[in-house]
Amino acid sequence: MQRRAPMTPLVWWFAPFIAVSAVHVVLLGVGSELAGPTKIALMPLLALPVAAVARRLRPRAAAVLLFVALLFSWLGDSAGAFFPSAPELPLMLGFFGLAHIAYIVLFARHLARRRMPRWALVYAAWWIAMLITLGPHTGGLFIAVAVYGMVLAGTAAFAARCHPVIAVGGAFFLASDTILALRLFLPGGLPGWSDPAIMFTYTLGQGLIVAGALLALHARSTDA
Repeated sequence: MQRRAPMTPLVWWFAPFIAVSAVHVVLLGVGSELAGPTKIALMPLLALPVAAVARRLRPRAAAVLLFVALLFSWLGDSAGAFFPSAPELPLMLGFFGLAHIAYIVLFARHLARRRMPRWALVYAAWWIAMLITLGPHTGGLFIAVAVYGMVLAGTAAFAARCHPVIAVGGAFFLASDTILALRLFLPGGLPGWSDPAIMFTYTLGQGLIVAGALLALHARSTDA
């Protein structure tokens, strides 16, 4: 059997993402204008560890799906900056929806280790609860929000079938979108610290998903 290559050096490829994520959350907390540029840098930095080992990963399609998910996440993060004349919220929903679909395909086809656990039904309950809570406040975006919420719940549910690190990452990603949805549609119902909370859970969720995916794919590639 081929001996597995150590993963320790890969940890250092996550360091820029971790550092900029921490700085970004702090900048949000103090209301700095520099929070915008640091947000745009997040997903390219998270792509660094994927790029560092992409050639060694099997199947190659899994690495491609990771890059696609990060690309659309980056476009979702940057929608307001890149498309200033377009409505930001529909663009965000569209780009992040595509990112979540890429994650679902990645989890289902390449990373699933077990059947859907029964506890994952909590994500279906989450979707129903969010529709009941937010539905009266979404106006013409109700259908888009409902579909997007279904995709979010699907990402978290399929993540539950994968490596535990991915499952935890999926839960944090969903937590981030939950706070964001409440912030967008119930703006008077959340305190000011909800913005840093959104990005803390978002960066943690994305980072754990990528780290768990690379761990699982590395183990599969070296065993092969």
